[in-house]
Amino acid sequence: MQAKGVEPQTDDHRNARASERRAVQIPVKVRRPGETWHSSRIADLSVSGFRLQSFMKLPQGTDLWIMLPGFEGRRARVTWSHAHESGCAFERPLHPAILDHIVKLNQLV
Repeated sequence: MQAKGVEPQTDDHRNARASERRAVQIPVKVRRPGETWHSSRIADLSVSGFRLQSFMKLPQGTDLWIMLPGFEGRRARVTWSHAHESGCAFERPLHPAILDHIVKLNQLV
């Protein structure tokens, strides 16, 4: 059963995703190595990655750190970028229980 406001994302113009993405709007902190933290938002989240919405333009291949609410920073890499949105892959996947916890705490109302 899906939580209210949280639906799987599908993307017909891309190949099958590594894991199911869930639509969210979660404020996060993000930074490139050696820089300061900036406020941003993620628009979808899965165990393997996320779609970041940020004022920073992040070229493909950029390494970054993301701080999800209530958790320590996690390393990720930009896999695609368009304007102020970037698809990012976690260096180490989230545990499914952590994904569920984050989504539940940040449900769209």
